[in-house]
Amino acid sequence: MPLTDIACRSAKPESKPRKLADMAGLYLYISPTGSKTWRVDYRHKSKRKTATLGRYPDVGLATARALRDDLKRSLAKGEDPTQPPADTEPQHTFAQVSNEWLEAQRRAWTEVHWERIATRLRRDVFPEIGKLDIATIEAPHLLKVIRAVEDRGAQDIAARILQTVGAIFRYGLASGYCRRDPSGDLRGALKPAPKRQHMAAVSARDMPAFLVSLRNADCEPQTRLGLLLIIHTALRTREVRFATWPEIDWQEKVWRIAGERMKMGQDHVIPLSDQTIEILKQLQALRGGSDWIVPGDNGNACSENRFLYLMYRLGKHSKATVHGFRSTFSTLCNESELWSADSIEKALAHMPKNAVRAAYYRGNRLEERRRLMQWWSDWLIDAEKRGKSPTDVSDLLA
Repeated sequence: MPLTDIACRSAKPESKPRKLADMAGLYLYISPTGSKTWRVDYRHKSKRKTATLGRYPDVGLATARALRDDLKRSLAKGEDPTQPPADTEPQHTFAQVSNEWLEAQRRAWTEVHWERIATRLRRDVFPEIGKLDIATIEAPHLLKVIRAVEDRGAQDIAARILQTVGAIFRYGLASGYCRRDPSGDLRGALKPAPKRQHMAAVSARDMPAFLVSLRNADCEPQTRLGLLLIIHTALRTREVRFATWPEIDWQEKVWRIAGERMKMGQDHVIPLSDQTIEILKQLQALRGGSDWIVPGDNGNACSENRFLYLMYRLGKHSKATVHGFRSTFSTLCNESELWSADSIEKALAHMPKNAVRAAYYRGNRLEERRRLMQWWSDWLIDAEKRGKSPTDVSDLLA
């Protein structure tokens, strides 16, 4: 009996995949996760194959039947309907469409984010499907890409890649390069990501001993001062790594970072405490003509591992990260109950999670944050003077 739209719409998933047959080989495949796709089984050169015609309800019953008829006509001509002719070049390869899509996003994204997405595509996706015509790519092609990423333990990256690939297919649909987005067929096929763990941080109780060991560390002075700069400003590592001297406003005692260098894409102003200014002056005396505040080798910005390896030498391997100092800052500032949550979040360059609040939140609370950052630097200096763990964290909040 032919299918009806009501039957397709009301069909429920079961514990095992099931098929609802229509006519002339067309059927609706219902996965245990609830996704519904139109499929046709056929033979070409004595090989049994399956063509996927699209997801229901994006592709309706009438359209699925028309696509099935197109497939049958191709078979009658001796053509494999799911493969391009062997003697023709792909009209629109996945790599070509991806690069076109990337260029369309360039103005909306920061350069760092754009390059991160482009690198993932070049490294993980293009080697497998980059040369294929985007119109011929199906779920099994994508699953092979995703499984290769999952097999190296990067489940979170695999999910992000699938999200990116889906956006590229939707762009291809809008541009007329393909007729469907097969990424939705992988819904429920990804391996679960491991439980997210927060960056390990040096606790308030351990900060005095850590700061003493940092002061006495056997390392280049730029490395020690750079890590101190990260701690005193609560900036992310890359925001300090790529910092240049023109960003420092000595007269206003602020550090201005353009949005293109920030994770959230928003300009960030950091009030400079007296101690931070002293750290900057010591770095300036060591600059050697470099525009980088913390210069690396051969005139380049310093590497990400520079500060990480210093943490290792200080006995923090697997115990604390450089990024974790932002957590230490947030915890102590909030527990002190001296500062508004908005000022603390603004100091960390966080945007409000509430979409409505984010749309109207324009203040930078600069004066309160001046006092906040000076309080934080004073706390760090006092902790270093103690040189040992206090018996009570509240001692350090006094």
